[in-house]
Amino acid sequence: MGSQHTENLVRRYKGEVVILKTISGGLYEGRVDEITNDYVSLIEHGDNEKPPTFVFFAAIESLVVTKAAS
Repeated sequence: MGSQHTENLVRRYKGEVVILKTISGGLYEGRVDEITNDYVSLIEHGDNEKPPTFVFFAAIESLVVTKAAS
């Protein structure tokens, strides 16, 4: 899937908690925050303030939505 298709898919879930699985086998969970044409940033969905995690679209293998935005 091209990066434009991946970007459009991720945009549908902005603000929702997702799990991203990467090609290398890594799992990243968080709330979709910022989306550019190259990457998506995920933030923790709790009260703790950790820095965001950035995942490049080229590295994403699958996306699972875990919780709907409230």
